[in-house]
Amino acid sequence: MSIKVGDKLPQATFRVMTAEGPAARTTEDLFKGRKVVLFAVPGAFTPTCHKNHLPGFLAKAGEIKAKGVEEIFVTGVNDVFVMDAWAKATGGAGVIGFLSDGNADFAKEIGLSMDGSGFGLGTRSQRYSMVVEDGVVTALNVEEAPGKADASGAEALLAQL
Repeated sequence: MSIKVGDKLPQATFRVMTAEGPAARTTEDLFKGRKVVLFAVPGAFTPTCHKNHLPGFLAKAGEIKAKGVEEIFVTGVNDVFVMDAWAKATGGAGVIGFLSDGNADFAKEIGLSMDGSGFGLGTRSQRYSMVVEDGVVTALNVEEAPGKADASGAEALLAQL
């Protein structure tokens, strides 16, 4: 069963790149006492994620934060080094936080993992966006198809804030 509005995020650990190298950050570290937007992509550098989903959030980051959102995070089932390279390649470093869910632990825990093995991708995250307030999901948008970023895109999420 997947997470829904009103649910608290489960305890999970992401990897992030810091000036000192990879570091662990828990859901508590990232979401407790804060209003945060989290969106997920099936994979860094994949076409829809790279050309549509992430760019929308980069373009709308200022507008989203003006609505009281403290931070915007993107997560994907990629290792921390790929997520860091993606942050740098897209100009997203310093604008959006890039969270590595390398083993899909978080995606599985919230019931939003998918089987991408037919495309050689293994287990991945479904594409979604959510608003999280003090660890509780207050808005959730899950795409029906991984090649689309409409319901989970920045415009749709901005309209919910």
